[in-house]
Amino acid sequence: MSKLTVAVLFGGQSSEHEVSLVSANTVITNINKEIYDVVLIGITKDGRWLHVEKQEDIASGEWLNSNTTAVISPDTSQKGILLMKDGQVTVQHVDVVFPVLHGLNGEDGTVQGLLELSKIPYVGCGVLASSVSMDKLYTKIIVDTLGVRQARYVGVFAEELDNMEEAVAKVEATLEYPVFIKPSNAGSSKGVSKAHDRKELETGLVEAAKHDRKILVEETIIGREIECAVLGSRDVKASGIGEIKAAAEFYDFDAKYNNEESKTIIGPELPEGVEEKVRDAAVRIFKAVDGQGLSRVDFFLENGTNDIVFNEINTMPGFTSISMYPMLWENKGFSKERLVEKLIQLGLARYQE
Repeated sequence: MSKLTVAVLFGGQSSEHEVSLVSANTVITNINKEIYDVVLIGITKDGRWLHVEKQEDIASGEWLNSNTTAVISPDTSQKGILLMKDGQVTVQHVDVVFPVLHGLNGEDGTVQGLLELSKIPYVGCGVLASSVSMDKLYTKIIVDTLGVRQARYVGVFAEELDNMEEAVAKVEATLEYPVFIKPSNAGSSKGVSKAHDRKELETGLVEAAKHDRKILVEETIIGREIECAVLGSRDVKASGIGEIKAAAEFYDFDAKYNNEESKTIIGPELPEGVEEKVRDAAVRIFKAVDGQGLSRVDFFLENGTNDIVFNEINTMPGFTSISMYPMLWENKGFSKERLVEKLIQLGLARYQE
């Protein structure tokens, strides 16, 4: 039986470019080379798509020197990747794409839309789930309909900051300090801050507006940070629970990737019934956004009440050495290789349906 060809997309133009490189390296390592041929496509920070010859070029940075341009065409007659070098164009057939892209211009429905137009199967959530899950404000609007508790929130648009006094008053009319300020579409906690007073709120709004025109301001929930992985399309399964022990006041980008004091705990001790409630809520939220393939759903376990409070959903969670998603499934007996294979097969099955 001939091998299928998997194209792995990595890099991208988001603030999570470097994280994507590490995640992609893990995914590529765990693709079964006896079943699949692998084509590597790197996207630079300035938006160039490059064909990459060797996996080791990703970690070394040598991939940026590739002189072969890669293009996925929406022309369905191609159904592959156009490779352009020295004025010559060849077509690389592709059976399925694994877009290991985090954040904007990759996890937000844009690449998924391109692949839909191209009629190329791909791993992970579709256009709708990717776009609404990337947008924290619209995720909250959807979850409002499920009866799952989440932090109270106020949406602010960047243009409202032209009258900062009114923007601040809008927040203060609903929420009490301290509050969290988040760009609605950024990832890995880029542009996120915590405001204890009006001055810090103004500073946080300005910083968030550098990352997105939609800004989410939320009440502060004091509690444990817990996460659940979901896997599947029609038959959706939830993993066990993981807990984040952040080294900083909150789990921002630096605490997540640069501070060795931050820790992840698989299977933490939880009050009776909490794990099942989290697993149930994770699946319900995943289905509500029309999730496909995989997602990681994040919650708080509120101090004092032990209430489950939804935080956010990530449709292409990290696959780094410290990433919760693969660790949660490994704890359930799913090796990384088995997990990657399952995700590829889910992508192919969805297209066939």
